[in-house]
Amino acid sequence: PLRINRVDDGSGVLVVERDLGLRCQLWDLPVNDQEKARKAYVKCGAYHFKKEIYPPTGPESHPRRFSEQATEILILCNSLNPKDSFSSLNIDDVCSLASKYYPADFSEQERNNLRCQLQHYELDVPTNPRIQNLSSVGDLCQQLAKTGKSVDYYLIDRLIRLVLTLPVSTATTERAFSAMKVVKTRLQNKMEDMFLRDCLLIYIEKEIAVGFSTDAIIDEFNTTDRRVDFE
Repeated sequence: PLRINRVDDGSGVLVVERDLGLRCQLWDLPVNDQEKARKAYVKCGAYHFKKEIYPPTGPESHPRRFSEQATEILILCNSLNPKDSFSSLNIDDVCSLASKYYPADFSEQERNNLRCQLQHYELDVPTNPRIQNLSSVGDLCQQLAKTGKSVDYYLIDRLIRLVLTLPVSTATTERAFSAMKVVKTRLQNKMEDMFLRDCLLIYIEKEIAVGFSTDAIIDEFNTTDRRVDFE
């Protein structure tokens, strides 16, 4: 049975379920009612499910957001963190990170040389006045390049650059799926892949997109041959 019906009072007003999961598809309604239902859905706005009593949280009822493998790799990556004068530096953890998670990027000989480089790195870099008061691995990568240490410790520099791709491969992917729930809704679910990709890109990178002016966008479109000018 349909979950959205006419009120039996002759007014022709549609009763709309607030819960999206209880609403029927527009095409399941009579043709004459589809436009009214669409307007009613839009008027209802976003719906957020709320409960008066929530079940207790715990590892049994709520699984971990990150797997054990993802947690381990993040812990190992922390050994490269330059905060607090490289207090987190651990040679064994760095070697484990390279051998366990990046075996294709380091040969067996390079993995052996990595430990030797780390021993010199531990004595040299933390005491270098030009590599002090750093707060992130990204800052460390930049300073190693500026001071030329990236050439002396090229294996460590390679590993740092690989580690820096982790936020892109994990956080950005989750942001994309979260954005898809906002951009591609029940009322807007027939867009083509290219248009959906463009909308998601603007939504995810909104900090960059906010810097684009309308005039700049119009100028960009006017550089190509179009039937109608934007200006």
